[in-house]
Amino acid sequence: MTALKPLIRCREIGDPDLNAVAELLTRGFPRRSRGYWSGGLHRQATRAVPHGYPRYGYLLEHDGNPVGVLLLIYSDRGTTLQPEIWCNLSSWYVAPEFRNYATMLTKIAQRLPEVTYVNISAARQTWPIVEAQGFRAYCEGIFVSVPSLSFAGLGAWIEHVTADAQAVQGIPSDEADLLIRHARNGCLSVVIRSEERPIPLVLQPVRIRQGRVALPAMQLIYCRDVSDYVACAGAIGRFLLRRGRVSVITDANGPIPGLVGFYTDRRGRKYAKGPQQARLGNLSDTELPLYGP
Repeated sequence: MTALKPLIRCREIGDPDLNAVAELLTRGFPRRSRGYWSGGLHRQATRAVPHGYPRYGYLLEHDGNPVGVLLLIYSDRGTTLQPEIWCNLSSWYVAPEFRNYATMLTKIAQRLPEVTYVNISAARQTWPIVEAQGFRAYCEGIFVSVPSLSFAGLGAWIEHVTADAQAVQGIPSDEADLLIRHARNGCLSVVIRSEERPIPLVLQPVRIRQGRVALPAMQLIYCRDVSDYVACAGAIGRFLLRRGRVSVITDANGPIPGLVGFYTDRRGRKYAKGPQQARLGNLSDTELPLYGP
């Protein structure tokens, strides 16, 4: 008798698969705990997803057993009349003995022409692979600033947007929803108010590792434009100092005029491909606020 060829297939991840997905990702990323993945998957389970798109991503199976996973995080950055679908290609792992089938995951995950795909955590050794898939770098590095050393925004006051807020005065409803849902995910959502205009920002607590020491900092997750952060840097810097945070990490393609700090391209490269133009200063609804740094 001729032995049957083992069945390899790729399918969407469903709720019953979450334990297996967490197990695979814990195996593939040993520096991350199972609780890290389970917490992020829970947040994915409860968030709004554009209609018709996968909630979690795709699973690779061998004879019914999970052997690979690619997490996808879909969001709509457009309007009701004009959707703008974005997808963060997040954590990707395939068991070593099935790596020949890994392209099945990437091909099915990137097949929709109306979607703008982003990869915000590509390891340096994978950059040639990512670029071969049609991605182009829109962010080359990061700028680490010390905003308290800036005089910009003096006289402004800061409103802390909490997770139980219902609306934010002077902020459009869709942007207010963004501030509130990121606050629910543990981010710091604020509005800097002055006589000129309100400036919404979302920041996330992170740590900058220098050798064995991990210094507390904040990652800029959302702003309308990086120039908005520069314009209120002094006010936000003093606000953060009272919370024990000295520096803010911002996506950048070089030094940012008006900020005190330093630029590096040794980390922070981010990629995108699709119909929309990715911009600096918008990491909303991606793996960072959902899963953590």
